[in-house]
Amino acid sequence: MRAKEAKIVVTFSNTTDAMKMENLCEEKNVPGRMIPVPKVISAGCGLAWCSAPENEDRIREVLKEAGLKEQAIHSCLI
Repeated sequence: MRAKEAKIVVTFSNTTDAMKMENLCEEKNVPGRMIPVPKVISAGCGLAWCSAPENEDRIREVLKEAGLKEQAIHSCLI
């Protein structure tokens, strides 16, 4: 079993916003990946954007620039 790492997990209320986030982060070279929402988090659409904690400010910028509304931004070990 691999060691758990600290991550920022951004959840969304719908799949459309989650997919937009994935596309925007790829376009803007923001590190991370789409994951199923971890069991310790409850979220609307079941998908979340996951990245290292040091990318949180950039992720918030991308959300704001695009006018996307996250359901929540969680700090967790996954």
